[in-house]
Amino acid sequence: MLAFARILCLIGIAAWPGLLAAQEFPGRTIKFIVPYPAGGPADSMSRVVTEKMAAVLGQTIVIENRAGAGGLTGTAAVAKAEPDGYTIGITPCAILAMAVNLRETMPFRPLEDLALITQMVSVPELLVVNDKVPARTVAELIALAKARPGELTFATAGVGGMTHLAMELLKVTAQIDLVHVHYTGAAPAVNDLLGGHVQLMFADMPVLLANVKSGKLHALGIGSRKRTALLPDVPTMAELGMPQVEADNWYGMVAPAAAPPAVLARLHAAAVEALHSAEVRNKLAAQGAIAVGNPSAEFQAYARRETERWGRVIATAGIKKIR
Repeated sequence: MLAFARILCLIGIAAWPGLLAAQEFPGRTIKFIVPYPAGGPADSMSRVVTEKMAAVLGQTIVIENRAGAGGLTGTAAVAKAEPDGYTIGITPCAILAMAVNLRETMPFRPLEDLALITQMVSVPELLVVNDKVPARTVAELIALAKARPGELTFATAGVGGMTHLAMELLKVTAQIDLVHVHYTGAAPAVNDLLGGHVQLMFADMPVLLANVKSGKLHALGIGSRKRTALLPDVPTMAELGMPQVEADNWYGMVAPAAAPPAVLARLHAAAVEALHSAEVRNKLAAQGAIAVGNPSAEFQAYARRETERWGRVIATAGIKKIR
């Protein structure tokens, strides 16, 4: 009995620093790294969520935009930060599930060096064409591409991201030959799409929504499993006979992997409370994003499945690794 008591005492002593950290956390400003420039979708979504999180935690959360290398620079800064919970951030599917399959070297190991706190949002991918393309359905687009192999061009926000791999998935599934034209971001890609320099694009709905509603771009399909209330007449790719073309972009909240479990639990609770609030859900929905806020274990399992899925797409499409 005495030995058992000693064991309990030792366990209590070992756990005390973590418990103390959780009780004191957060005692100062939290830095939230967005690995993209200010004003983009990730930035605007982060500001909505962190504003509510700050109110829940009773502490200031400051956004720091640290763009570079398609999101790798900012996410690496989170992975390598002091693991105390005071540096966290947002990172996309492209970093957590795609980059490791595409890059010869990585500055960190996404699923090992990061604590995946929760999936913040899911963002539907829209397949659009400009006015000059004589196709108003996916079937017409595929027929046109087969009649003119290697002539139609598609824009992406960069090599290896969701805008690129979603289209590669469509190419493989439909067995069509399209030419990839990559840009250094979504804004210049959409500008050239509107100008007729490229013909089509798969991209996050918030990036395309205004131009689709104005009629400048035509939405042919959506990569989500369900239609979106913002564009209820646009069918899912599954409804169009291509359930394999599932291309939801998603963003997760992350922290350094070695952060104390009790601190991560506190951050998770605050994030979920924010993401489940009607206020945040409505603001994100207006941007074309769907709030999630799931358990950390569920998010980790999903990220691993997505890593395997996109790895298969990359291998099937024969995409060369980036140095």
